[in-house]
Amino acid sequence: MSQNLATLKEAFATTKHFYDDINFPRGFSRSGHFTLQESDILENHGALLKSLYTKASHPQNEFQQRFVEVMGGLGTPENAMEKTWTKYLKLTTCKTKFHTLFGRSKVSANKEEVEAVAVEADDDI
Repeated sequence: MSQNLATLKEAFATTKHFYDDINFPRGFSRSGHFTLQESDILENHGALLKSLYTKASHPQNEFQQRFVEVMGGLGTPENAMEKTWTKYLKLTTCKTKFHTLFGRSKVSANKEEVEAVAVEADDDI
């Protein structure tokens, strides 16, 4: 199978445009997560990729069949369509980690407050 982008775009041709206003309200290209090529793939072919991924439509050629197999876990992403959709899924389905600038947790802060109150109570006796 030829893996060049022109062949892939022809194999995944669709007239619908794909937008994800919930996760990327300013668009794929302005999100900072996708390259221009990846955002172009998502906008122009994402509707078909989503329907193949959710099994709303059936594969029409060998490229689409391979895409369905890869998304089902039977292979690793090799072409631009598979890699871009995998990246999109990773960004939209995985929980993001939250990092704080402070080193103390609330548990240790509450423990210190309880100890301070206990010391004040001992001083009053």
